[in-house]
Amino acid sequence: MRRDFWDEPVEVIIGDGDHLKSICSSRDALAYLMTCWPREKAASYAVAKRICTDAVDGRADSSAAALAFKVAADEAGVLR
Repeated sequence: MRRDFWDEPVEVIIGDGDHLKSICSSRDALAYLMTCWPREKAASYAVAKRICTDAVDGRADSSAAALAFKVAADEAGVLR
């Protein structure tokens, strides 16, 4: 069983803002970070990517990954 699932999904914007995606796990967050993230990447992006990677690998808590992703998404303006 995967342990990287989050207690609550984080809703983010895709593209021009007319589509939303629910991110439910650290693995989903990594995919979004690597394929859909805006061009500009703040320090919070790197932190979220590292913690989500660690959560997928079992080296970090999934709730820490969810929080890091949410902070980065908010800072990037993609958090719904």
